[in-house]
Amino acid sequence: MEANKVEIISKEMIKPSSPTPSPLRIHKLSLLDQISPPVFIPLIFFYQHHNNINRATKLLKQSLADALTRFYPLAGRLNNDNKYSIDCNDAGAEFIEAQVHGYNLSHIIQTPKMEDLREFLPRVLGNDDDVLLAVQVNLFDCDQGIAIGVCMSHKVGDGSSIVTFINAWAAITRGDVEIVQPNFNLARTLFPPIDLSNSNFKPSIGMKKEKLMTTRRFVFDKEKLDALRKSASSRSQVKDPTRVEALSAFVWRHFMKKDSKKMFAAVHAVNIRSRMNPTIPDNSFGNLWTAALAFPEMMASTNDDDLVYQLRNAIKNINSDYIKILQNGQDFLKHMGKLVEMFSKGEVEFCNFTSWCRFPVYEVDFGWGKPIWVCTTTFPYENMVIFVSTKCGEGIEAWVNMLEDDDDLI
Repeated sequence: MEANKVEIISKEMIKPSSPTPSPLRIHKLSLLDQISPPVFIPLIFFYQHHNNINRATKLLKQSLADALTRFYPLAGRLNNDNKYSIDCNDAGAEFIEAQVHGYNLSHIIQTPKMEDLREFLPRVLGNDDDVLLAVQVNLFDCDQGIAIGVCMSHKVGDGSSIVTFINAWAAITRGDVEIVQPNFNLARTLFPPIDLSNSNFKPSIGMKKEKLMTTRRFVFDKEKLDALRKSASSRSQVKDPTRVEALSAFVWRHFMKKDSKKMFAAVHAVNIRSRMNPTIPDNSFGNLWTAALAFPEMMASTNDDDLVYQLRNAIKNINSDYIKILQNGQDFLKHMGKLVEMFSKGEVEFCNFTSWCRFPVYEVDFGWGKPIWVCTTTFPYENMVIFVSTKCGEGIEAWVNMLEDDDDLI
C-alpha cells in the first residue's frame, strides 16, 4: 500500500475516565510477565459499512476512557528503574484516527498483503518505555467500513488478556452495563517476580529484526483440516488428533524438511488458566501461559517421526505438578537456561506455535455488528506460527513468520 493511502488524521492520548486510586498506583509484574517477549501483540478487526462513522470514532474514544478505568495498568508506563512494575500513572493509551483512501475493504480482506495490513496498526512498536496500549481506527472512504488495529505490550498480558480487554471495550461501547472486572492480582500472587540479573535467560532471546522477516498466511478450510487429521492419525499413535495438533505437526514437519541436518523442536504456547489446581478464571489478566517443548523422536514401529504424539505428550505434561515447578522461579529459570544454551550453541532450532483458535475474537461487537475478518501481522521471531480461527469457526488461518529466504516453506 502506498504511504499516502492511509492518512493519519489525529493522534491523542486517551486517559482513564476516572483516576486510578493511589493504592493501585503500582502494578507489580509476575515472573511470567518478566520472561515474556518484549513485543507488542497486534490484532486488526475489520467491520463493514457503518451509518455514522464520525459518531463511531467519538464513541470509541469515550468508551476507551471508560475501559481504561477498569484496565488501569494499560494506561500506565513500565517503570524505568527495574522493569518489574508498571506505574499506573494514567498517562494514557495512544489513539490514532486514520483515513484509508483508494482501497476497497473487500479487496484487502480477499487478497491481504502484509505491507498493507501493517498500515492499519498504530505504528511500529517495540520500546517498552513507551505506551502499553495503542489503537488505530481506520476509516475507509465512501463509508465502506472500519478497521480497528490494536497493539498491546506482551509485558502486561498475553493473547487471552488482550482479547478480554477488547471484548470489554466493545461491550462498553455498545452500552452493556455488566462488564466482568479483570483480576490483576492473581498472576503476581501465583508467580511472584524475581531478580533476573544473574540469569542467562533474556526475554529477547531469538528475536530478529522485523525487516528481515516475512509473514505468509495459509488458510486451511474444514476439508483440508479433516484431511490433515486423517493423515496424522494414519501415521501416529494418536488416533483422534485435534485440528491444532494435526496442523502443528504438518507445519513442524515442513520446518524439519528445510534443513535435515538440524534438530527442530516444537514449542507450543499453553494457556495455564484451566490447567492449574484449582483452575483460575479466564478474566485473570497477565501472562498466564507457558511453553510445551516437544522433540521429534523416531518410532521403531513406523520408521517415522510421530510428531502428533510428541506434541500431545508435551502439552499434556503442562499440568498442575509442572506449574508448581513454574511457581518456583529459580528452578524454572535453570530449566529455561538449559534451553537457551542449546539454542545459543546452534544445537536446536525452535518452531514456535501459538493458537488463538479458542479466543472469541469474532465476538468483538462495538455496536455495529461482529467483525467480518480478524487478523494479526508479523512477529519478530523466526519460525513462529500463529493459528486463528476463520469467521465460520470451521477453518484455521496459519500466520507463518519466517526469514525472507524461507518464504517457500509451505
